[in-house]
Amino acid sequence: MHLVASDLTFGYPGRPVLSGVDLRVSAGVRLGIVGENGSGKSTLLHLLAGDLAPSSGEVRRSGSLALVEQELTAPAGRTVGDLVDDTLAGLRALAADLEAAAAAFDHDAGDLAELSELLSRAEALAAWDADRRVDEALTRLGAVRDRDRMLASLSVGQRYRVRLACRLAERADLLLLDEPTNHLDDSGLGYLTEAVLAWHGGVVLVTHDRELIDDVVTGVYDLDPSMNGVPVLYGQPGYLSYRFAKNQALQRWKQRYRSEQKRAAELAFRLDRSYEGLSDEWRPPKGSQKHRRGTRARIHVKAADRLVEKLEAEAVDVPPPPLELTFPDLPALSPGWDPADPLVDLRSPRVEAPDGGVRLDLPGTRLAVPPSGRLLIVGPNGTGKSTLLGAFAGTLPLARGTRTSRDGMRIGVVGQEGRVPDGGPAAGRSGFDAYAAEALVLLERGELDPDHLVPVAALGLLTEDELDRPLAELSVGQRRRFDLALALLHAPHLLVLDEPTNHLSVDLVDALTLAFERTSAAVVVATHDRRMRSDLAAWPVLDLGDA
Repeated sequence: MHLVASDLTFGYPGRPVLSGVDLRVSAGVRLGIVGENGSGKSTLLHLLAGDLAPSSGEVRRSGSLALVEQELTAPAGRTVGDLVDDTLAGLRALAADLEAAAAAFDHDAGDLAELSELLSRAEALAAWDADRRVDEALTRLGAVRDRDRMLASLSVGQRYRVRLACRLAERADLLLLDEPTNHLDDSGLGYLTEAVLAWHGGVVLVTHDRELIDDVVTGVYDLDPSMNGVPVLYGQPGYLSYRFAKNQALQRWKQRYRSEQKRAAELAFRLDRSYEGLSDEWRPPKGSQKHRRGTRARIHVKAADRLVEKLEAEAVDVPPPPLELTFPDLPALSPGWDPADPLVDLRSPRVEAPDGGVRLDLPGTRLAVPPSGRLLIVGPNGTGKSTLLGAFAGTLPLARGTRTSRDGMRIGVVGQEGRVPDGGPAAGRSGFDAYAAEALVLLERGELDPDHLVPVAALGLLTEDELDRPLAELSVGQRRRFDLALALLHAPHLLVLDEPTNHLSVDLVDALTLAFERTSAAVVVATHDRRMRSDLAAWPVLDLGDA
């Protein structure tokens, strides 16, 4: 099997996305794709899978291929069992063909080579073991196993885990994964790591997970701008090796650019002086040998022109400054507040589902976060982390327990489910318009001090061009950045974040982790991200797996 992409370019009308993509994947290669949100990572996977046609260049594939996208739509009437059956239909047909061929084989006149080829394919894919594998994968990933459950009734994370389990059991020659760790807990991450390391073919995975990069990838392909304008392959495995090499390359790029700018300024000065000399030639002082002065001036101008032309031919483009997070100066207190009093005090919370079931029940538990406080919430999927955050933030009603908060406290919330839907009026707004609309809503509710509004363009999360576009045109990661911007809009005293690293680039994850540690605001984070948990290890921890 192999996958080869040669000089791929792709863009949408008026918006180039990818250029100069060259990569090769064969058996045993596990290529990590990284880059800023909107750099074309998901688009590249769809080009490699053949779902999109490149504007130029070509993709050559040999072998079967499976793509696991970030989000799985839920067609009406489709069940978990339907998804499993559709995914394994080819393997089941292959097992049936082998069984029928073996039963009907004529040992005297039959074509042994044809039977052997069929047997070899079935053995490579372990076709007869597919149903056991998908059941194991569903279990290990913490996915829904009830075949009759409607996909539409599942959360985004639950649907993703079902699809991922099916694709891992399918055992395609080429496996393409888009942010596979977003909805997995430690157990699921361990299983995914085992499966990818043992994969018999090639793997291409888009990921922000720094631990996964360390554990599985054999090389990192970075779609961010480079000095020569094409993506860069960093062949040394490991996140820190990649980060060091990228920083070194960026420093060389910036240094060369500064040198080019300095030379350009010097040549411009020389050129101006030469033109001044040429202009002065027409008004020479008496006895100044004006023809000789004019000739010298013209020679100087031509020499300077040639140097400028040479410089322009060899110069590098201005490095597009990478988006750098500029985290706002968030307040810890408002005037008159007692710093000893908690911002939010949640006691013995119980949250029930609309059908009467229990989503969360923590009798005797108290969560009290003071100004500038910190809290890290961890635990396996299904233990109620998101529900607890909703109760703590006041967005979910309590069936039992109490929640009190400071009068006038501003709270910023980033949930797992994006606040910007794929359809509807909100998705048709530009980022600037949606940000202004949110500001008006907060102002009407008395939750925004106009003197403390945080301008969205000043955060470094999205460019002005991206903020001018309809939100529906942004990538999943860019919309996630916008969700974070909305949470910061009113300069909150308390940030509550559910899986904040999901869909974000590795560069932003690094910057965000540092910002959480340094901000004066209180911060509550629930995350499966192993590196972030390690970075925030000094924080107080609530493990719902022990509750």
